[in-house]
Amino acid sequence: MPYPTDRERDRPWVIRTYAGHSSARKSNELYRRNLAKGQTGLSVAFDLPTQTGYDPDDELAKGEVGKVGVPVSHIGDMRALFDGIPMAEANTSMTINAPAMYLLALYVAVADEHEAPRATLAGTTQNDIVKEYLSRGTYVFPPAPSMRLITDMVAWSVAEIPKWNPINICSYHLQEAGATPAQELAYALSTAIAVLDSVRDSGQVPAEKFPDVVARISFFVNAGLRFVEEMCKMRALGQLWDEITEQRYGVEDPKKRRLRYGVQVNSLGLTEAQPENNVQRIVLEMLAVTLSKDARARAIQLPAWNEALGLPRPWDQQWALRMQQVLAYETDLLEYEDLFTGSVVVEAKVAELVEGARAEIDRVQEMGGAVAAVESGYMKGQLVSSLSERRRLMESGEHVVVGVNKFDTTEPSPLQAEGAAAIETVDPATEAAAVEAIRAWRADRDAAVVESALNALRDAAKTDTNLMDASIACAKAGVTTGEWAGVLREVFGEFRAPTGVSAAVSGGEAAVEIAEVRERVKQAGQDIGSRLRMLVGKPGLDGHSNGAEQVAVRARDVGFEVIYQGIRLTPAQIVSAAVQEGVHVVGLSILSGSHLEVVPAVVEGLRAAGADDVPVIVGGIIPPEDAAVLKERGVAAVFTPKDYKLTEMMDEIVTLVRGAHGV
Repeated sequence: MPYPTDRERDRPWVIRTYAGHSSARKSNELYRRNLAKGQTGLSVAFDLPTQTGYDPDDELAKGEVGKVGVPVSHIGDMRALFDGIPMAEANTSMTINAPAMYLLALYVAVADEHEAPRATLAGTTQNDIVKEYLSRGTYVFPPAPSMRLITDMVAWSVAEIPKWNPINICSYHLQEAGATPAQELAYALSTAIAVLDSVRDSGQVPAEKFPDVVARISFFVNAGLRFVEEMCKMRALGQLWDEITEQRYGVEDPKKRRLRYGVQVNSLGLTEAQPENNVQRIVLEMLAVTLSKDARARAIQLPAWNEALGLPRPWDQQWALRMQQVLAYETDLLEYEDLFTGSVVVEAKVAELVEGARAEIDRVQEMGGAVAAVESGYMKGQLVSSLSERRRLMESGEHVVVGVNKFDTTEPSPLQAEGAAAIETVDPATEAAAVEAIRAWRADRDAAVVESALNALRDAAKTDTNLMDASIACAKAGVTTGEWAGVLREVFGEFRAPTGVSAAVSGGEAAVEIAEVRERVKQAGQDIGSRLRMLVGKPGLDGHSNGAEQVAVRARDVGFEVIYQGIRLTPAQIVSAAVQEGVHVVGLSILSGSHLEVVPAVVEGLRAAGADDVPVIVGGIIPPEDAAVLKERGVAAVFTPKDYKLTEMMDEIVTLVRGAHGV
């Protein structure tokens, strides 16, 4: 049978890879290579100092520069990042939240230098700060000022860069933080309602233009392995969005009510054990957001098979890119109308999800909306409890993870053969170069122009003036990302979000196993002379707190007194808290790759404070060779994602504490 070349095909979604590391120059080289390979959109990963509004020479940036993304500290970096890339033709997604306004300002300023008309600029700033309080942790300011920044960006963008999506309402990290599909839908839509209400009530957009605001709202979602449920979730999201925008906001044009969303499939669900299994996981997750034409993603970016091990290499990213291209160009998927219309199973599942999400949206609205539900700790507590239940199912074996808790016998992997560099590593000299470069940048600027721009930003922030124009002026004056955020920290203050640990419902393995370890904890406390206390800390800027929160909940459940102060702590702050609280063990969680810099600083700080009898344990994405280095430098134990049985982990910790006290 001849190949059906005459059949009309839909245009493929925007094909992206999430990329960036080390420096703007190296990331630019990577972007150009990826575009040459057929990628149709850019997705910029920023490093953690940039994401949290710090310059590379800030104390909190130590060990984090260029690790999980590219450092962009000023307009010079943004120029280098887009050198040779036609910004009038590019479709650029920027994963940035608290400093989103400034990164957009830098992007617009460089586009002006390229003489790219602002009306041609297309892309997205993630800019969903609300979900940062619940999951990923790269927030800076309190909720009200954060919502003001979002509102200003949305209003300005709709008027000045009408092709740009000024916000991606982001349910992606909610799923990783434990959300059920109904919670994921409800909390994302509650955030969307909060944003739209804020823009409407700000008076910055005329009523007749408000449908244009709705039309530029996009979503960024997660797709897990339950791909039938995930596909139904996307159909439910489209139905709910259409309903909300028509009934609550009176948008009559169906095109402006249409759900627009992009996808990164589930990265935290990838496994360190038998990582080759991640290839089929990624493909199956991609199907969830492509099979249904009526709920198909507008843009997709896929992780690489080895992201659970560390930073992917260009070859790994190419493999992920080719997965999309094979589906889009080799299969017949894009030749058909929706495959699931009329399916009794799909319609029933969609109805179930819609009903569950509506009920949870109503609960959040009764509390005063998404911001109030963040400030009260309600949503965070719900997510921590849901994740605890998910872990219980995995630890008990009711939820099978192939290669981890079942079918774990394996052959040596040629992908990880001895001598092969299985992940990309960032040269330690990168940070030193970035520190030197930022200091040289500051020295070469016109100080008076910079000070004038910062003063104008400060003055505007004290009023209800839209801050985008002041931010673009700062960008063109050479202000750094840390300086921009520093001025707003002065005016708005900072914020520490509720951790959700105290509100979490217990979950875990069989009660008998928890009871056995609880008895060991109790006995150790009696032998030592005081109840065992554990400090759980997250040093540096890594805000992925899910693992730390689950460790804190399980430690509490087995009888430890737990001190957990949340994210973004310096080693000195962790040491001070450990000494002040008289803890018996310090547990550090870190996923950003900065473990070799920040963990030894905690160990050395405890020794200097006379607390060298306090064992330090570490959990995170830590390669075996790095684990060996940490142990040589005084770390008592290293746990990685394959160590998923938290109660067994607690048992090991009790043994370490007893040994440290000679009992």
